[in-house]
Amino acid sequence: MNIFRILGDVSHLLAIIILLLKILKSKSCAGISGKSQILFALVFTTRYLDLFTTFISVYNTVMKVIFLICAYITVYMIYVKFRKTFDSENDSFRLEFLLVPVTGLSFLENHSFTPLEILWTFSIYLESVAILPQLFMISKTGEAETITTHYLFFLGLYRALYIANWVWRYYTENFYDQIAVVSGVVQTIFYCDFFYLYVTK
Repeated sequence: MNIFRILGDVSHLLAIIILLLKILKSKSCAGISGKSQILFALVFTTRYLDLFTTFISVYNTVMKVIFLICAYITVYMIYVKFRKTFDSENDSFRLEFLLVPVTGLSFLENHSFTPLEILWTFSIYLESVAILPQLFMISKTGEAETITTHYLFFLGLYRALYIANWVWRYYTENFYDQIAVVSGVVQTIFYCDFFYLYVTK
């Protein structure tokens, strides 16, 4: 594992923790898309099913468990603990527009036609579009103040570091995962849009 991958993981985790702390401190989830957070929880759930079948390292296992716990705590905060502050009217993106094509694509384009591999592929494709309900919500309300600049910064940094990780692995290990790279580039484009919306709104 290289430094770009480690820093990318830490940056991603920091973004999630910043979002959680913001919700806890303000006792509000106004401006946060619950649907995007549900999709991220689904991403981690389908990606980390190998926790039950494969041990890679202590670091790998601990990070997977932390991501899963944080994702579900975030969803709990939005839909249970602070549900009265949740703007369900504006969080109206129709998830089937993402889930149906992503599911179909994961069956058509994968590394091997096995349940775990299809679910892993599904998680990669889904992560690339999971931010769309949040973008839709911001564009609909015209407000982005409740999403902190630090949260956005660390999400963007996570994507940038993962691109550096793929470049590093290609040149040092001759490793290239087309599914992960193409999906990651698509996701990075959406995060750039997220930054643009945040600055302009």
